[in-house]
Parts: sequence; C-alpha cells; structure tokens
Amino acid sequence: MRFTLLGATRAHRDDGAEVALGGPARRALLALLLLEPGRPVPADRLAEESNPRRPPSAHALESQMSRLRSALGDAAPLERSGTGYRIVVPYDTVDAHRFERLAGTGRTSLTSGDWAGAAGVLREALALWQGEAFADLPDSGSARAAAVRLEELRLTALEDRLEADLRLGRHRTAVPELRELTGRCPLRERAAALLIRALSALDGQAAALAAYETTRRHLADELGADPSPELVSVHAELLRQDPTPALARPPAQLTALIGRDREVAEVGALLGRARLVTLTGPGGVGKTRLAVAAATAEPGEVCFVQLAPLGDESAVPGALLTALGLSVGGLHLGADDPSPDDRIVTALAGRALLLVLDNCEHLLSVTATLAARLLAAGPRLRVLVTGREPLGVIGEHLYPVRPLAPEDAARLFAERAAAVRPGPAATAGTDARTAPRTDSHTDSHTAPAPVPVPAPDADADTCADTVRQVCAALDNLPLAVELAAARLRTLHLEDLADLAQRLDDRLGMAARGARTGDGRHRTLRSVVAWSWDLLPEPERRAARRFAVFHAGATPATARTVCGTDPDTLEALADKSLLEHTGGRYRMLETVRAYAAEQLASADQPGTVHRAHTAHLLTLARTADPHLRGPAQLDWLARLGGEHDDLMAAVRRAVEAPEPETALALLAAAAHSLWIRGIPGCAAPHAARLLEIIDGEPPPGYDEEFAVCLLLAVSAGDGKDGEDGEGDGAPGTGQGDGAPGTGRTVWRRHRARAEQAMESVWSGSGQGRHPAALLLWVLRNATDGDAHRAHALVSARRTGPDAWTRAVAHYVTAYGALGENDPERAGHALRTAAETFHALGDRWGGALTLDALATVAAVRGDRAEAVALIDRALALTGRLGALADTADLLVTRGDHLAAADPAAARADFTRAAALARRAGSPAGLAAARRALADLALTAGDTTEAEHLYRTALDHLDPRWVRSIGDRVRALAGLARVAEARGDHDTARRHYRRAAEAAYVPGAPTATVLSALSLPAPAREAIHRA
Repeated sequence: MRFTLLGATRAHRDDGAEVALGGPARRALLALLLLEPGRPVPADRLAEESNPRRPPSAHALESQMSRLRSALGDAAPLERSGTGYRIVVPYDTVDAHRFERLAGTGRTSLTSGDWAGAAGVLREALALWQGEAFADLPDSGSARAAAVRLEELRLTALEDRLEADLRLGRHRTAVPELRELTGRCPLRERAAALLIRALSALDGQAAALAAYETTRRHLADELGADPSPELVSVHAELLRQDPTPALARPPAQLTALIGRDREVAEVGALLGRARLVTLTGPGGVGKTRLAVAAATAEPGEVCFVQLAPLGDESAVPGALLTALGLSVGGLHLGADDPSPDDRIVTALAGRALLLVLDNCEHLLSVTATLAARLLAAGPRLRVLVTGREPLGVIGEHLYPVRPLAPEDAARLFAERAAAVRPGPAATAGTDARTAPRTDSHTDSHTAPAPVPVPAPDADADTCADTVRQVCAALDNLPLAVELAAARLRTLHLEDLADLAQRLDDRLGMAARGARTGDGRHRTLRSVVAWSWDLLPEPERRAARRFAVFHAGATPATARTVCGTDPDTLEALADKSLLEHTGGRYRMLETVRAYAAEQLASADQPGTVHRAHTAHLLTLARTADPHLRGPAQLDWLARLGGEHDDLMAAVRRAVEAPEPETALALLAAAAHSLWIRGIPGCAAPHAARLLEIIDGEPPPGYDEEFAVCLLLAVSAGDGKDGEDGEGDGAPGTGQGDGAPGTGRTVWRRHRARAEQAMESVWSGSGQGRHPAALLLWVLRNATDGDAHRAHALVSARRTGPDAWTRAVAHYVTAYGALGENDPERAGHALRTAAETFHALGDRWGGALTLDALATVAAVRGDRAEAVALIDRALALTGRLGALADTADLLVTRGDHLAAADPAAARADFTRAAALARRAGSPAGLAAARRALADLALTAGDTTEAEHLYRTALDHLDPRWVRSIGDRVRALAGLARVAEARGDHDTARRHYRRAAEAAYVPGAPTATVLSALSLPAPAREAIHRA
C-alpha cells in the first residue's frame, strides 16, 4: 500500500485501487500517524491536532481509529500502543518520506558530478508532489511545521534539478522554470544565480546583468539587504567576461625534457636580443621540445602554431588565425572580409608577443614571407621558428640544435625505458660514469631523471655499455632513442645486446658514416623503419592507415577509419608511435611521413582515403543543422578540431579530381566556415574546382556549385586606390578583372550559379544548404542582380524550414527599407529575431538585432537603437565575434555621440582595440572614422583628416557593410575642406559620398537617415 501526504491524504493498494478512507477526520488522523510511521502517537495529541477547535472525545477517537483500521486492513496494520496508536508501514510507502530520500540521493549525485543521474532522480522526487503538503491538517502545529520544512526541501530539490539541467546544457528549457521560480520567490538568491547563469549562456551578458539587477532591487526594497557573496561572485564573473581571444599555448609535455638546460637558457637569451630566431636541425633532434621549453619559460604572451599537419601553403594563414583565437568571425560574411594575412597583421601590430612557428620546413616560402611581413608591421613581435633549414629572412638568427650528449642520451633511454618496463633493464642506462650532468642553467624543464644508479657489478656495467652503444648507433637523436627504449616493453634485459646488433645492421652507413644533418635524418628514418618492422601486422595496418589523419583523431574515429580496435591503438601508443592527449590520438610527423609511404605501397590508399573522407563528410553534414540552433557553439568547436583534416580531404578530392566529393565537402563545411570567419581558407580549392568542372556542375550538384562559387570569391580582391586616398575607384587595379581574382571568378560563374540557386529554391523547393541564401543576397547586393536575388530569398517566408523563414524575413526587411517603409521592415525583422531566438541561433539573432537598430535609427529613435545594439552585443559576446562586437560598438557610439561624446569615445576606443585583436582592418577603419567625427566636432581638422583618410584605405567600396562608414568618412573630408574654406574640394567629396550612398533599390534619403550625419552634411550630399 502507498500513501499520499503531498496533497490530499490518500491511500492506494498495490493494484492502484484507492482506499475509501472516509471523511476529513479519518484522513487527518492517518496523516498524523504517517508523519512518523511505526512510532506511537499519544491519543490526546491525535485528538488535539486532528481538530484543534473541537477535539474528539476518547470514545469518538477510538471509534474513528477502528473505522480507519478496517479501511486499511492488514496491508497497513494500525495498532494500539500504550496510550496511543501507531501505523506499521515502511517509510518509503509514504510519498513525503520517499521524496526526502530521493531528494537527498539527487543532491549527492549532483555534488559528485553525476548530473544526468541527479536530474533523473530529482524529477522523480518532484513528481510526487500533487498539492500542498498535509493539506488535510490545516490547523495542526506539527503538520504545519513539517509542511514548511518539506516545502523548503521541495524548492531546494527544484533548484538542484535546474542546476543539473544547466550543467547538461538544457538552458532553453530551464529558463522559463527559473523565471517562474524567481517570480514566486524573488528573494531566493540561489534561484536567481541559476537564472543569471542560464541567461548568460543563452542570451548573453546584458540579459544576465538585467536579471541580477532585478534581484538586487528586491533584496534592497524588501529586506534592506545586499546580495549574498554567492550572488556577488556571479555578478563579478559576468563583469569579468573578456572577449579577448585565447591564444594557443605550447602543447603540454607528458615527459621531462632531459639534457637541454643549457640550450633552453641560450635560446631564451637569444630571444632577448633578436626578433627572429630559427632552431634548425634534422628531424627527431628535439627542435619542437626545445621550442616548447623556451616558450614556456617566457614571462609574456606566447602563441604556439603547429604547422606540421598542414598539407599546403594556403593553409598557413588559417592555422595562424586559429592559433591566435581569431577563428570565430560571427556576422561578417563575404566580400568585405579582409584577407587572412591582413587579419593577422592587424591582430599582431603593436602587440608584445612571442609567436612560435613549429615545423615549417615543408612550408618554407610562405612562412618566410609571412614572418617578414609580421615582423615589419609589429615592432614588439618576436618569432621563434623550428625547421630543418633557415627561412632566409634578413635579421634571422640561427640556433642549430645538436643531438644529445652521450650521457644525456643514456639518461633519456633509461627514463623512457623505466616508464614502459620498470625493473633492472630500466636502470641500465645510468651508472657512475653516466650520472646526470649538471649545468649552470638547470631549471624546472629538465629535472634529473628518476633513475636509480645500479651497483657497480659486471652485469650493470655491461648493460650501461650496451645502452651507450645503442644510443651512439642512433646518433643520440632524442626521438630515435625514445623509440628504441619503447621496445623494452617487449624485449628483456638480455636482449639489449641483440637490440644493439640489429640496430647497427639496420642503420648501416647511416649509423657509422658522417654525422651530417642528412645522415642523422637517415638514422632516424632507419630507426622508425626498425621499430615498424617489429610491429605485428594488425598494428602495422592500423599505423599506416592512421597516416591519413593530419591533425589526429578521436579514438572512435580512428577505430572507424583505420578499421582497428582499442587495444591496437593503445599498443601503438605504448610503443611511442601514437600519442594520446586531449582525448585524441596523434602521430609524430616523422612517423606519419613513414607511415604514409607504407600506406601507399602496402595498402589500397584509396580505400582508406575514402573512409577518411566519408567520416568527415558525415560529420559536416551532421553538424550543419546544429549550427542553426542552441548547440551552435559546441558544434563549431567540434568542427574546428577537424578543420585541418577537412581541408585535406577537400584538397585531395580536388586534386583527384573527384568533383562530386569535393563539392559535397565544401558545401557541407561552408556554413561553419562563414560563421567562424575563415571561408578564405577554402577559396583556393573552390576556385580550382570551378576551373576543373569548367563552370558546369555534375548532375544533382547545382546548389553545391553555387556554394562553391560563394566560397571561391570569399577571399576578396584587395583594395583599389584613387587620388592617393585609398578609397577605391571601381574599375582599377586587380579587383576589376585580373585573372583568377575573386571578382573575375564571380562574374564568370554568377549566371550559372544564379540558375542553380533558382532551380533549387524557387517555388516549393527546399535546398540542402539554407545558409547559402543569405550569402547569395549579400553578394548580389552590390555586384549582381540584387532584385532577383532578393525576390528569390524573400519568397521563402512561408517555407517549411523555420531558419530559412527567418532569413527570408530578414531579407524582406531590407526591401521594405528600400521602399522607405520602416514600419514594415521592423515587423519583418522582429519576426526574424523571434524565430532565431526560438531556434537558439545567436548568430542570426545578433544579425537581426543589428538590423532592427538600423530601422530604429531611420525612425529617429536613437534610444531604441542603442537598446537593440546592447542586446546584439550580448549575443556577439557569447559568440566571441570580436569583429562584430567592434562594429556594434561603433554603431552604438555613433548614436550616443551627440548627447554623450565621452561615452561615444569610450565605445570607439574599445572598438578599435577589439578590431586590432580580431585582425579586422575594416573594423579598425570604422573606429578611426568614428574618432575622426569626434575630432572634427572638437575642431581638430588635422587629426580628423588624417583619421578619415586612414579609414578610407581599408573600406571596401564594393561591399554593402562598408557603405555607411565610407559615406561618413567622405562627408567628413568634405566638412574638413569646408572648415578650411576649400569649397571645390568639399563639393567633390560630397559627390563621392552621394555615389557611395547608392544602394540598388534604396532611396539615398533612407540610407543617409540611418547614419546620424549632421543635417547640413545630409543636405549637401543630396545637392551633390
């Protein structure tokens, strides 16, 4: 039998049938007995608390208890005990007691990190509540006290369950419950803290800060109290949120660095006086380990870029952007994006930083060019390079990395052997003659190896000599020594001599001949080959197939693509042929190069390549819909981890050529590349693919062809110049038709892509890549058939896909603005914003809020525009979209400038700093234009003119997002000329501003009304 106290008092038999308890008197008595099952309750207490106003007589109480006993039967014995009564049932049959047990279990699971378990148990506990506890005992003191305690437990359990939901990423479902809870209980600070955290994750900083302020006011008004330390801590955490991108740190090392104390100190000293240092030496000599140690010892900022996984030179800028934390671009799409090189230069100019470029020998030309450009643009930048040969750049300081000293090589062998096979064999490398060397530069990077020195007996001497012989045969190259030591997992102590002999036989002249760099590299290759030959065939097969991965793989992916099992992968890691860090397996580049040769000769490489490509295509296609929902950030991060392999698969498909595969890969990856702000990394491959297919897509790949074209033109064309001002005369320079440039490719293939887009998206058609619709409209806005593109996309307002409908409403709004109908535009944008918000797409939401602010500005409602920009800033902050945050700050400052120039200057200054961090020349140009406006208002025409001209150098005249800043900069130059009495120059600048304000389908008056220009300037532009 089960009993209910959390609501009306009821009893149910095991078959679910409800027991007829009778009237309220009996239900009250049963509830009092169930407060503590099995414990006697005195009769006088039962009488007084069941009906305090008219307590029943002893006879009446006995009569009621008798009827209750009959109703319950043997399933719930009700016994007379002394002067009272008790009910003999297990505690867990009473819902109130079961709730307490489950709530406690849930709390334990929550504190131990089992969030899914906690959420499930707590839901079960809370589901037991059917109403107010002890509802049939409204006047009982003991029941009321128990009810108050249970209600507090219920609220705590609800908070526990909501916290578990948040930790599981269920922010969207938790927020409504948290709002309802804080509305009913506005003084519960834990609930408020959970709401603030949920809003921060879902809607950004601004919404979370507003929730904090609401709670703070309630506490002050109702209690006269300040927020608790927990709530204050949450508030401080919100304020500390820093949009500055995180730099890629040097990779963590799993083992100590041996024998390199002096080298670490020397490289550090060299970096103190030289801005470009290159560590040279053969593969396996330890250049990367030395660079990691030197970089880790640096007191300032360090960015570590791993170039080994990159397959071609076009991937280098993208790798640098990712390492600098600039892979998320947010709302900026398409033609106005600066080239990756320009972004890197902007991000590093003026920044004190050590940039490490590791393993650049296969990318020597592009690395040398980029390093020289960065060093010229950033006087506080230093660059540390590792490679087998110098860059050949003026000012380069070389530091040759030598093999280990014999005693250090023996120590290394002993330590690595100890890690895989503890015992006497592991101590064989160290004796009194090979004790750890002491340098004057000992530091934490090279702690002495924890290897005991054996007794000076004959066996120990023999083993030590043999270890030195092995190391000498390996030229004391650290990687070769480690690979040999790893074999002790399977070789016994007595096999050391045989190991040395077989190594000597395998190495031949490479071991005994000249110790040049090439010779040492042959030594390393030979020891890799020797180690490879000792593998059983299943491990060799898995290792050679693993060579297909450029940036490593998760265990599950490695098992699928390599056709292997967990034990085999672990065995390869045990033998130092794979590394397992950060949840991924990786292969050292030297080993991968050898494995790739074996794959080409022993396997069917096409089969492995196809498996690799199929995995990446499936991943990208699976991720695509999530990029338009609440899991956007998680999937962006996951795709970011596979970026190098994805680009390698694209390159392989283009070179094969396999057009269908290449088109499918590019189209599946495009949305993530656009959101992350790195579509240019795919541009060379896309452009080459368009050449291969000669502008005609394979059957069934029309939409993918259009996406390929949008990617091919995403790298931009560079800027044109005019009159020495750098603000771009259409029709000059490479942008207007140099072969292979983005604009030429666009004009060559635009018509066929237009046909492709319309074949897929016209009428009731539904394409596979909805993000292409938005890019198609934006690209055609200034270079194509803007009206036709607008009609195609805006017609999707009633389509089946919610995200596509939101994009269509967004595009429709700009058509309404072009018709000078801000009300209709606002309605369309609000519909889009609501849809993006419901879907959980922060990217689309920020894009739409920015546009709504423009509509508010057109209506003259600056306050509303600022409020909308604040909301958009909260979303871009969550996305980490620095360039867009900078852009929004400039817009907000423009709206504030007239009433609060100090606040506007703060926004412009912060925007400039963020644009530099983001590597956004256009964003920095916008901030400079805005600061020029303030200088002009203050009467400083010299500073204003300098800033306007500098801004115009980096504002693309062909991109719609640059229109506002170009118009304002040109109008500013006109006002500067007017202030100096040069009216001819002023009129010329006003004419150019009028030309810049032209947007197909949009009246110039509408464009100008959104720009906060002074009335005289607007009138002058109209007259021009």
